[in-house]
Amino acid sequence: MILDLFRLDGKVAVITGAGRGIGAASAVALAECGADVVIASRTQSDLDAVAARVAAVGRRAITVAGDLADLDVLRSLATAAQSEFGRLDVVVNNVGGAIPLPFLDTTPEYLEEAFHFNVATAHALNLVAVPLMLEQGSGSIINISSVMGRVAGRGYAAYGAVKAALSHYTELVSKDLAPRIRVNAIAAGSTATSALEIVTSTPELKAMMEDLTPLHRIADPEEIAAGVVYLASAAGAFITGKVLEIDGGTDVPSLDFGLPDL
Repeated sequence: MILDLFRLDGKVAVITGAGRGIGAASAVALAECGADVVIASRTQSDLDAVAARVAAVGRRAITVAGDLADLDVLRSLATAAQSEFGRLDVVVNNVGGAIPLPFLDTTPEYLEEAFHFNVATAHALNLVAVPLMLEQGSGSIINISSVMGRVAGRGYAAYGAVKAALSHYTELVSKDLAPRIRVNAIAAGSTATSALEIVTSTPELKAMMEDLTPLHRIADPEEIAAGVVYLASAAGAFITGKVLEIDGGTDVPSLDFGLPDL
């Protein structure tokens, strides 16, 4: 049965930024396919809610609440997977983000902070996860990037640059880790997460995002999670070094800030 290729029975996954949005949806989707999970975010109550959803489908969730900009916290997630489950098969580097700013407000310090939160965090977790994956003989790393890593618009200098870096990091590291570990990314389009609530709760801005997306809607987190399952499972076993675009056909930024000429 083709559906069997999407099963993850006996596998263990670590998901960062898993309290809400894409991370939470990915954790639940992986659990529904048979995986146990280690989930991390800043807020324990959010993690508890996700863990309850995981338990409802018969899988276990270990929660780690902490500041995921702290590389020591990131490294502890792989250790938690090993100590609680004895293995690690899948890493979903979902934590990240940066607030768009006008060019003259985008300081070098802000750019460095954005790079740290989006790229260095993923690398820190991958460095400790890879040896554990090699013990199992295989593994899958999935980095959640963004459509803004390949399209351009005013105000996105930091966010777009670091997401582009994460996408190319994916391609580079896939060569380092082949053939036993696959490394892919998802370039997500506008998705209905808590980070976008300030936009989606404003009718004019929500309409703009829908109009600028060829499918004329915003993605559900579960649609991105479906891509995570595909790349994590045997269904995606012949894919590495690729950026899967789940963006509704987006080819321009779906939010125009109307920044004037300098």
